[in-house]
Amino acid sequence: MLSFSLFCALLVGVMLDRWLGEPRHWHPLVGFGRLAMAVEQRLNRPGGVAAGALAVVITVLPWVLAVVWLLLVLPGWAGWGLQALGLWLVIGGRSLEEHGQAVMAPLHDGDLPCAREQVSRMVSRDTDKLDSGGVARAATESVLENGADALFASLFWFALAGLPGALLHRLVNTLDAMWGYRTERFERFGKVVARLDDLLGWVPARLTAISYALCGRFAAGLRCWQQQASACDSPNAGPVMAAGAGALGVMLGGGAPYHGGWKDKPWLGEGRAASADSIAAATTLVQRALSLWLVVLLGVSL
Repeated sequence: MLSFSLFCALLVGVMLDRWLGEPRHWHPLVGFGRLAMAVEQRLNRPGGVAAGALAVVITVLPWVLAVVWLLLVLPGWAGWGLQALGLWLVIGGRSLEEHGQAVMAPLHDGDLPCAREQVSRMVSRDTDKLDSGGVARAATESVLENGADALFASLFWFALAGLPGALLHRLVNTLDAMWGYRTERFERFGKVVARLDDLLGWVPARLTAISYALCGRFAAGLRCWQQQASACDSPNAGPVMAAGAGALGVMLGGGAPYHGGWKDKPWLGEGRAASADSIAAATTLVQRALSLWLVVLLGVSL
């Protein structure tokens, strides 16, 4: 069960993220990404499911075990500080908000080229072919989905297993973002990390979907989740984005251009078309859901 001491470390980590955002230089996850690239280039071979599993073990397990060891040998106060500082480095709530604002501002000003450039930092679509509505949908979807991946899932695993749990999820999620593609290069190599990411994110995604519904249009959020989520390819992104779109009263999804070609995707949500205001509303929804999580986690810790 989540102790009050661990909740205080969680709260400090969230506050540090809110005040400071992600480190501008020497972010550990950037270094981890470079390590992952080097490992993939060395191990990725045709038919490499086993090699992909080995790559996950090589890149993830040593860091998680190192944190476990540190928490065992450090004095109590130092271990508490490590938990708080580590969580700050693991989550990305403020960064998500900043990315959304960077797209929203040029959309409001009618500067579509700038909005396309900014949203390209959030999504893997061919943003040069997006109109203003497509940019708004992409950014809104990214805020909702990454709210689950980069914030709530890490908080969930931190509450269950402290920093080792949050770190495990974040590193696996980072690898999935790098290797979890259904392309010739990654179809087999990334299969293990993609399944592991789905497993680690299954419960947090549904808790996030419930939170979005509770903090927005509740009935619409639940209805869209129930009726639309199963049409999505991802078992976790579907509930999150369908419930989030319904809670916001906005239409998301639909076909979109990717660098490999056009991809038809189901429509999610209901109501108005996405716009710059939808990005701001999604950011507010994530913030409200975070407040709800903190209240619930405080209650659990007490």
